[in-house]
Amino acid sequence: MESINNKIMKQNYENYTAEDQQVWKILFDRQFPALPKAATKEFLTGLEKIDFTGEAIPNFEETNKILRELTGWEIYAVPGIVEDSLFFDLMANKKFPATTWVRKMSELDYLEEPDMFHDVFAHIPLLTNQAFVDFLQAISKFGQEWIDDEWAIHLLSRIYWFTIEFGLIREEEGLRIYGAGILSSSGETKFSLSDEPNHFEYDVDKILDTPYRKDKMQENYFIIDSYEQLYESIPEIKSKIEQKLKERETVA
Repeated sequence: MESINNKIMKQNYENYTAEDQQVWKILFDRQFPALPKAATKEFLTGLEKIDFTGEAIPNFEETNKILRELTGWEIYAVPGIVEDSLFFDLMANKKFPATTWVRKMSELDYLEEPDMFHDVFAHIPLLTNQAFVDFLQAISKFGQEWIDDEWAIHLLSRIYWFTIEFGLIREEEGLRIYGAGILSSSGETKFSLSDEPNHFEYDVDKILDTPYRKDKMQENYFIIDSYEQLYESIPEIKSKIEQKLKERETVA
């Protein structure tokens, strides 16, 4: 935990300006109306449990008290995108890295890197689901194990990308969203559930063979049937990545 403790920072809530609070409200109020018919029920339940509203930027200390009681997780303030080693170390220790800064009014529709609305609004509600966070912690431990192998981390990033960031789930009401990259984007929320992109059943092999791009809406989305299915796929993820690493060594 030394690498984590050496980088401790805080959310200085009193430093948020009136514009910061207004931006949060605009983004929340713009995205929330679409969620009852688009987001996984676990996300909506999570929003209620941690008491996120458009009226105020979430206070990490207050949210963490709730999260620790529910799943043992907490939000961990970081200045921005962090290096892979710290990213995996944090989540392997049940700490979700989140930025504390809010985009400017002029950046409502596009940012080069995720701000707090993405990190907090889109990610944190699902940290109330035990199977989901167990999956997140498990793949983070893989990241710790493989941190010095660039190809292994790249393969693992495909799993993270097509689940945590851009995953879909099949529920009683139909296809729903649980990926934070979709939930923080009003445009991708509509697009992901439309007939335009490719929809595939959750398949570890196919995900590992599917590249992705960060600069456009996704062409491919993978659908799980439950969060338990995600967690139960952990042994398969490990064995399939190890198999690909061995195959690469053989070719080399």
